[in-house]
Amino acid sequence: MALSRAVCSLYTGIMIHVLIIDSHNLVRFGLESRLKSAVGLKIVGSTSQYDTALQQARALHPDVILLESKTPDAPATISALCRELPHCAVIVLTSYPDSREEDELMQMGVTRYLLKTLDTKALVSEIRAAARAAARVLQETPG
Repeated sequence: MALSRAVCSLYTGIMIHVLIIDSHNLVRFGLESRLKSAVGLKIVGSTSQYDTALQQARALHPDVILLESKTPDAPATISALCRELPHCAVIVLTSYPDSREEDELMQMGVTRYLLKTLDTKALVSEIRAAARAAARVLQETPG
């Protein structure tokens, strides 16, 4: 269950499962390389296909989804991910900031809006914080 993984990962050794979605192969491979040795994180999937990202997220059960926002398919994908997988923390990675875009994405349910230039240590910290935040929201959700 995503909740138990996200809440306990920093304390019990259970991994935070991460899905990477980015249309640029070099960026995806770079993110995978940067994160593969981070304690408590496991890359469960990586894709350039925004049109199948929701299906992959359903199948892979990530705790955190990292994705690029500057593609034509990104807004619809982000909206669907946030709406249909509220237990997942969605982190948007962008090459350049856009405050209007950030506001729109945060209203959709994005957990974090970060620059791709963020160093690895800070990115890992943001992923952990996002997973904890998603777990808290899930715990507070009635039902």
